[in-house]
Amino acid sequence: MAEKIDVGVIGGSGLYEMDGISSIREVRVDTPFGSPSDSFVVGELSGRRVAFLPRHARGHRLMPTNVPFRANIFALKAMGASAVISVSAVGSLQEEIKPLDMVVPDQIIDRTRQRASTFFDDGLVVHVAMADPFCATLSGMVLECARAQGVTTHKGGTYIAMEGPQFSTRAESNLYRSWDASVIGMTAMPEAKLAREAEMCYTLLACATDYDCWHPAHDSVTVEMIIGNLMKNVERSKRIVKRVVERIEPSKPCACHHALATAIVTSRDHIPAKVKKDLAPLVGKYLK
Repeated sequence: MAEKIDVGVIGGSGLYEMDGISSIREVRVDTPFGSPSDSFVVGELSGRRVAFLPRHARGHRLMPTNVPFRANIFALKAMGASAVISVSAVGSLQEEIKPLDMVVPDQIIDRTRQRASTFFDDGLVVHVAMADPFCATLSGMVLECARAQGVTTHKGGTYIAMEGPQFSTRAESNLYRSWDASVIGMTAMPEAKLAREAEMCYTLLACATDYDCWHPAHDSVTVEMIIGNLMKNVERSKRIVKRVVERIEPSKPCACHHALATAIVTSRDHIPAKVKKDLAPLVGKYLK
C-alpha cells in the first residue's frame, strides 16, 4: 500500500478541519474485512502523517453496531499507523463528570453483543492480553494536552461499551453506577480490542455531552442541548488532538507494539496460506 501514515484519528467527520494540516488528500482502502466507514482524510500535521476517519461515515450514516470496526483498524495498520487516537461522545454516569467535561478512561466493560471483535476467527487462534485496554503512555499525553487546553479532564475511569442504538434503561444506568463506571458509550468496543490485536497504541478521549438517564435532571436534556455540547467538544477535541500528534514519536517502542509476540496459539504449519496472506499486516513478522 503506497499511502504511509504515523497516526490514526477516529471520530467525527469534522476532526480533520484544523489549522496546520497540509498536503491533504482522500484515500480509499480495501481490506479483507470489507471497506472502512469512509475514505480517510490523510495529511501532514506537525511533521506526522495522520489519517482521519469519520467513524459513522460522513453525515453520520452508520449506527454503532454497523460500524465496520475490523476494516477501520486493519486499514490504519496496513497504512503503517503505530498509534490510534479515538474521540467519542459519551454520557456521564457520575455527578462529578459534568457535561462538557472530558475523560481519559483506563478501563472498559464490554456490553456489546452483535459485533465481530477479533481479526482471528478463521484458521488462526490468537489470545491477546486486555487487562489494560488503553496505552498508558498515549493516554497520559492526551490527559496532559487536554488539561493544558483548560478543559476539565478526568484521569482514568471505566467506560461502559453498550450495543445501542437505544440508550440505557434507568435500571441499567443505575446498575452501571453501582459498578463504579464513569461514562457510557457505543463505540470503544471492539475498537480497543482490535487495536490491541493490530499492535497499535490506542487511547480514547471521551467527551461528555450529558448525564445518562440515572440523573434526576436528565429529563430536561434536549436533543438541541446534546448536539450543542457535541459541537463544542469537537472544537476542543481538535485542539487537543493536534497537540497530542505533535508529541507522538512513531518510532518509539511500546509494549503495545508486541502484543502478539506470545499470543499466537495455532501451530504455524496449520495456518492456511490464505489467512497468512490476508493477515500479513498483522502477523507477517511472526510467521516468517
